Formats: sequence, structure tokens, C-alpha cells
Amino acid sequence: MTAPDLDRYLARIGLTGRPPATVDGLRELHRAHVARIPYDNLSIYLGRPDPIDASASVGRVVAGGRLGYCFHQNTALEWLLTALGFSVSRRHGHVWARPEHELGIELNHLVLVVSGLDTDDNPGGHWWVDAGMGEGFAEPLPLVRGDHVVDGWSFGIGAGYGAQAAGRPSGPAAWTYRHLPDGVLRGVVVTSRDHSAEAIAASHLFRSTAPESPFLRVPVAQRIDGPVQRGIRGLVHQAMTPDGREQRDLTSYDDWRGALVDDLLLPVDDVTPDEWSSLWERTLAAHRTWDEAGRP
Repeated sequence: MTAPDLDRYLARIGLTGRPPATVDGLRELHRAHVARIPYDNLSIYLGRPDPIDASASVGRVVAGGRLGYCFHQNTALEWLLTALGFSVSRRHGHVWARPEHELGIELNHLVLVVSGLDTDDNPGGHWWVDAGMGEGFAEPLPLVRGDHVVDGWSFGIGAGYGAQAAGRPSGPAAWTYRHLPDGVLRGVVVTSRDHSAEAIAASHLFRSTAPESPFLRVPVAQRIDGPVQRGIRGLVHQAMTPDGREQRDLTSYDDWRGALVDDLLLPVDDVTPDEWSSLWERTLAAHRTWDEAGRP
């Protein structure tokens, strides 16, 4: 990957210059990335999952293609930040949606930490950057225990579990996260458990191919447009703000495809007419089954 790749990446997220490796530069990059490059599972749902290595992920960004979910998103973001001079490291993330899964140890999220940017409110200088949750924070969260408000949303950083948390605040090694109200997920537990390339590859293989993978249920696309959490899950389109939620069913193929492209900014040039027809029929069938079950 080259300097022109860097400039094309920045252009893809709407930036004409190279932000400095400062807190303000980090915020600008984070906001631009999560607003312009949607989180999605479309390639997985189509049965042709994309590779998660940096070269392939960055290549799709600069070519104007879809990026994917957390392993793709944060791998590409890590490359971008490193190329711009930020100090970036990885952590093991366990995303949970049900209370009984909170203490699990499954690697299902790649977490990034940017270090060396201290401020009065964050003297440790460690920041959590994340383009891979689909919904979440528009700009980096300081790794300081407490509530952090971004665009009217409140996000919580807490101490890690077990021995790592004993008698000390959260920090760059381990922490817990409280997600926004009414989100798809509830929280994340971040640790230094195995997050090697091999562990990430195994997790990606499961998420991309296993029949029980959540990414094979319905197509999903999400992006964070400042205070607005925009998303399509199946045939349900919603826009959440700190003040409320607008939600509607996409009842026609044209409405559904139009919302994916125009509101979610999802690149679809590589999707064939036959694939679109199959996608619509599968998604419509899943939506009807969900409706008949009372939308549990």
C-alpha cells in the first residue's frame, strides 16, 4: 500500500488533507470514517465473504467498495491511523447482547487503542477508536472510567473484570463498556486475551460461514452520522437520535435497495441482478417469519 492509497482513503471519507496525529485529528478521522463507510454484512450474506487482511480491506476502501464488519473495518482503520503517525494497538473484544453472555470469553470484536495523546481530561493519553460496531460513538472515547457524552449519547467505560480490575480504574489493558440505550448490543468486555491473527481468522471463518452465524440471518448496514444512528436490518429502516427513534418497514424492493444505497451509502456495483433477486426474496421471507412470530 502506498501514499496514493492513503490519499484515496482520505478522499473516500470526505477529507481533502491529512489530519495531524493529534486528538483533534483523531476525532476528525473517526467521525469521517464511521459516517462515510458503512458497517455491513452483505458480502457474507451473499456467500462470498471478503478477506480481513489489511491489504484487501484497504484495497476495497480506496476502490470504492464495501468494507464489511468489525474485523474488516478496524483493520482498515488501524492501517489509516498508523499511516498518519498515530500509535495504535489491538485488544480482544467480547460483544454481548444478553446478560447471560456478558462474562463470555469469545473473541467476536477487534478493538483498537490509540495511545500517546494525553489531555487534561485523559492524562493517560489512551483512546478507544472503533468503526466496527455499526452503531456507537462518533468520535473516540477516552479510556477513563465514567460516562462520556458524544453528540448527546452517553457511553460508559468501567473497570475490567477479575484480577485485572482489582483496585484500579479502567485503562488500556482491560475495561468494560456500556452501550447506548436500545441498541442492538448491550456492551463490550475488552481484555488482553488472545487476539492474534490466527484467533481473529478463526473467528472470522465462523462468522462468515457457520450456519448459526448471526451474519447469515438478514442483511445489515449501519453508519453513525453524527448524533444519528442510521441502520437497516432486514427490511427495517431506522434512524435513532438521543431524542427518539424513527422506524419503518421497507415494503418494496425499490425502497429497500434505495435506502441501502442512498441513506446507508452502501456500495453495490458488484451485486448482480440475480443476486439482488435472491437477496430480496430471502430477506422478505425472513421478515415475514419474524412478523408472524410477533417480532420477538
